[in-house]
Amino acid sequence: MGRLAVAGLRGVLVVLLAGSLFVQGVMVPLLAADMDGLRPEYAYLRTPILVITVLGIVTAQVVVVCVWRLVTMVRRGTVFSTAAFRYVHIVIGAFVAAALLVFALAVVLAPGEAVAPGVVLLLCGVVVAVLGVALIVLVLRMLLAQAVARDMEAAQMQAELEEVI
Repeated sequence: MGRLAVAGLRGVLVVLLAGSLFVQGVMVPLLAADMDGLRPEYAYLRTPILVITVLGIVTAQVVVVCVWRLVTMVRRGTVFSTAAFRYVHIVIGAFVAAALLVFALAVVLAPGEAVAPGVVLLLCGVVVAVLGVALIVLVLRMLLAQAVARDMEAAQMQAELEEVI
């Protein structure tokens, strides 16, 4: 991975993290204030929606931090090691948690007439999409495992070759 690609990806990650912190610190309190004016029959939605929103932002922040660490490992040439698996596992877990949060939001919004049924269906579609991303990362984890195994095998063969020479 070239220096320009690493710098570009890090720039995107910084913008994403700063944006998520802004949303968490400014927009969520504004959302909470706006939700104070909900009609009484929908007031029960306020707390679950705010909690799901904050936890969703945290899952995104976790992914950004883990990708940053993986990019650092790529830059240092240490990504093909068992240490990378920790960050990949956390990313997979964060995507699964995000899917569960979106599903929880669909469950919270489903009863009553707070939103149209189509919105709940769209949220369920988002759940499937986020789980699909988690599965893609899982496949990439398997590719990383194969690369790590090949790297260890190559290192062992190199050591044996050096002993022979």
